[in-house]
Amino acid sequence: MILEHEIPNGSKLYFGASAKVKRHIENVASEVLDANGFEEIVTPMFSYHQHLSIADKRQLIRVNDAQNNSISLRADSTIDVVRIIEKRLGSNTEHKKWFYIQPVVTYPTTEQYQVGVEFMGEKKLSTVLDLATKIFEKLEVKPLTQISNIKIPELLVSMFDTLSIEDFKHINIDKFISLKVEWLTKLVYLQYVDQIDDVMAIAPEAIVSELQKMKNLCSDMKCDNTVLAPMYYAKMLYYDEVFFRCIKGNEVFARGGRYKNENLTSVGFAIYTDAICEAITIQTNSEQSS
Repeated sequence: MILEHEIPNGSKLYFGASAKVKRHIENVASEVLDANGFEEIVTPMFSYHQHLSIADKRQLIRVNDAQNNSISLRADSTIDVVRIIEKRLGSNTEHKKWFYIQPVVTYPTTEQYQVGVEFMGEKKLSTVLDLATKIFEKLEVKPLTQISNIKIPELLVSMFDTLSIEDFKHINIDKFISLKVEWLTKLVYLQYVDQIDDVMAIAPEAIVSELQKMKNLCSDMKCDNTVLAPMYYAKMLYYDEVFFRCIKGNEVFARGGRYKNENLTSVGFAIYTDAICEAITIQTNSEQSS
């Protein structure tokens, strides 16, 4: 029996203080983004193209339209935003800097509130990473920024027959070390930017090229609280190179990267409102009780 007050597992309920914190996060983000020339867009909850954004199609909640075509509830906003701006609004706007504040849903009943940013046609990832940093500073939260490069795991799989992408999804360090390759071992333990030159000095040219992109991002960005994670593999379809995560403990506060939709290269990120809301609420409660 389902009680009248029950809500589905994975869905969100904000009220009172928590609703106020959520709105504060969204207001701060919108103020920062508006001040930096970004315009807001709210996209439809239903989409024909979600399969292009989600690696695991089983996460999609599917229904049918009036003509019985398959559509999905919005599980990711990035590709839909880019497609709508390019294909539907292209003749009405030349603006390339957009943000959205809206939830996504995945099977069976998981909701996730996000503040998302897309800088269409931009290739420099630091432009949006610095925006995320500004938002966190105004919210007085200090996550760790982790820099990775999806090309590195892909290159390593092509170089070593015994490795697969699954090894990187699960960060199988023992398997990497067991290959007993000096530069690969150094790559596994690479954590800080001042260590990167030692790896680049002995790594293959293809790996050096991708490490240089990570080094360049570290030089361009305005955040000191940074680590490198070259062996981390993002479970997203559209990131094609350097990407970042902002994390605190086991929680991901934001994720962003460079991606390509058809012939257009862009950069963007999503801030995960629910995780930050919980962190701020816990911190506030702790301060009030002390």
